[in-house]
Amino acid sequence: KLQNFEKIKANFAIVIKERPSQNSFKGSLIVQAVRPVYGTIYETPLININDTRFSFEYTENENLIFNDRQFSGKNLTDVISFYIYTILGYDADSFQLLSGKTHFEKAQKISQNAQNQNYDGWEIMGETKSRSLLVNNLLNERSIPLRNIYYSYHRIGLDNLSSQNQFAAKQTIAEELLKLKAYETNFQLNYPLSIFIDTKKDEIFNIFNSNNNGGINVNELRIMMSTFSPRDTESKWNKWK
Repeated sequence: KLQNFEKIKANFAIVIKERPSQNSFKGSLIVQAVRPVYGTIYETPLININDTRFSFEYTENENLIFNDRQFSGKNLTDVISFYIYTILGYDADSFQLLSGKTHFEKAQKISQNAQNQNYDGWEIMGETKSRSLLVNNLLNERSIPLRNIYYSYHRIGLDNLSSQNQFAAKQTIAEELLKLKAYETNFQLNYPLSIFIDTKKDEIFNIFNSNNNGGINVNELRIMMSTFSPRDTESKWNKWK
């Protein structure tokens, strides 16, 4: 049995926008998960995803059944299970280098089962933000540096911000974030990077929105974050001192 501190806090919110038939629904699924930060009561966001291409079938009072060997035929448990394994992967990666692989592989298996089942959001071609592309990219070697950054940001950086070495921890966070510059080319096509920026931008802003950053020059960070998240340039990045 898991201890309370081992459990992952997650939230799934289904927003129904259409009901094409009695048992068919279309809408969006908002997926959020957090992780505790060592030595504090603060919880850092792991992922924050708004899946706007979510459709499923459901009959009132029916049992929800998931089988990882085959598609359910209705898409509800498949999508939710996909994101559960994705959350487990992100959480594991934040504590130990690349340790989320097994969970991501299970999510990938779900996405493979869902191919060609006439439900949106699983496409491999023609979309930049499908579920299948997310997990395929996470398991691609090109995402190893991003996943390494994800680990260092959390385990070496955030988990030490409350310690006597907080400035060293903040320096680590800055150095790890600047490694994201390697993804500046065609970054709009990098779904895992997009999720990281969208999930972490408020936190990143707050970490360096201080009069005492331990000598860290935030100008380079400001330029990079303005590239990745230009809509936040005035409200966030240009406010750094």
